[in-house]
Amino acid sequence: MKKNLDGHGRWRRKTIAFRVSEEEARQIGTLVRLSGMSKQDYITARLQNREFVVYGNAKVYREMRTLMAEIYAQLLRLRKCSDQQEELLITIQMITEMITGWKGEA
Repeated sequence: MKKNLDGHGRWRRKTIAFRVSEEEARQIGTLVRLSGMSKQDYITARLQNREFVVYGNAKVYREMRTLMAEIYAQLLRLRKCSDQQEELLITIQMITEMITGWKGEA
């Protein structure tokens, strides 16, 4: 039996597995990447209702930048359907520019 010692000195001997849809897997993957944690640590923390702190690093920054670009593209697409999105688009554009400006700090 394979044993893994975690950062708190506990032996992790049990395996828990479950099936998810493609959409759920993508969403979980996105949340894991944004957290900066391993998938195992993220899912364990969420299932146990533990709070955790996301520490920004280059990987988290890149994921945020990519997601903000995708959100902005979707909002531009929706803009054609509604005139009421202008304020939201301006806010998202400003946030996107701020995140892009963090590049030098990441």
